[in-house]
Amino acid sequence: MSTFLMLSTVGPDGAATLTENPDRLKAVNAEVESMGVRVLAQWALLGPYDFCTVLDAPDEKAMARVALVLGSRGTLKTLTLAAIPIDDYIEAVRNVSGD
Repeated sequence: MSTFLMLSTVGPDGAATLTENPDRLKAVNAEVESMGVRVLAQWALLGPYDFCTVLDAPDEKAMARVALVLGSRGTLKTLTLAAIPIDDYIEAVRNVSGD
């Protein structure tokens, strides 16, 4: 499994939905999980992004599917980043430098 960080910004329609039904966030998380991607953590943010979600997905293809499905609704935009555990990153850097 791979870890991904998804930053989301809701549009006017998404904000209206959340104002009327804040529990919609949990329903969307359940939809994501039904696509085989697990929600590990989620925060509401103040600033240029509205939400930060940490996800565990089998691979990039599964994560791309989630991002496309969520974005296709027109209620939010996402920025998805692959996250590398620090120990894995250090190992990769060591292999590059020949240590």
